[in-house]
Amino acid sequence: MTELAALPVGRPRRLVYFGTPEMAVAPLEALVGNGFEVALVVTSADKRRGRGSATTPSPVKQAATRLGLVVSNEMGDALGVGADLGVVVAFGQLIKPAIIAELAFVNLHFSLLPRWRGAAPVERALLAGDTTTGVCLMQLDEGLDTGPILDVHVVPIGPRQTAAQLRHELVSVGSRQLVAALEHGLGPGVAQVGEPTYAKKLNPSEFAIDWTRPAAEVDRLLRLGVAWTTFRGRRLKIVAGRPSAGSGQPGSFIGPSTVACGIGAIDLERVQPEGRPPMGTAAWANGARPELGERLASPVGR
Repeated sequence: MTELAALPVGRPRRLVYFGTPEMAVAPLEALVGNGFEVALVVTSADKRRGRGSATTPSPVKQAATRLGLVVSNEMGDALGVGADLGVVVAFGQLIKPAIIAELAFVNLHFSLLPRWRGAAPVERALLAGDTTTGVCLMQLDEGLDTGPILDVHVVPIGPRQTAAQLRHELVSVGSRQLVAALEHGLGPGVAQVGEPTYAKKLNPSEFAIDWTRPAAEVDRLLRLGVAWTTFRGRRLKIVAGRPSAGSGQPGSFIGPSTVACGIGAIDLERVQPEGRPPMGTAAWANGARPELGERLASPVGR
């Protein structure tokens, strides 16, 4: 096990920031807005989008550029800017042991560790039906979200809260938490307690709706904002829906916009047919005219 560099005493003088996606933007902006010197931002390399040769910078790189900060794609550059603390928020890669041996790091993680270590803690908490989650600030070690906890905030998950809404709330809480912890100085961490669970990266195959599952489970998938099925052989994204009473053959229409599940049913509220923009279910049904008993299907729910 790599010996970790010591956390700074009191307010850190100079930071490096590691982050990549949109949810890592607000914490960076909060640090800069509260007067912390961010000497360097490390993020993923620009990615090619579509069929052309043009590349797109990560959301964190775009924010850092807007804030006038120096940006790098190389982890090792963090050791050459005179920082006394590294801050990691959804960077997407493990920091190399040689780096955390020389520079202390804290990591803002969006779960109640050790539950949901890994890449997709918000989505996994929602899919599992968790009623609470939270934000942990921990000292980074060489494991996957295994370091000692420095601060924790518990956040309830609302019964109709979507992943986007929950993510926004967690980022808002975490940004304030991070600034406050660094302002007041980092005390000693506390070892994580409990049985770990792992939030592996979501596979697109998981987004296909299995209509044989209970409506409560289908609803949790819908709240991720990525669920899809097929109608008459073409993909149909279910943008929004909610559990409803009713029964019938799983995947079949038992009302103008109500689809039976293994237990209960789902009222479809907003859909997106293949190649078209999202629309209300009534507008879609006026054109598609689904018949009672006609079935929606997915690879796992035929």
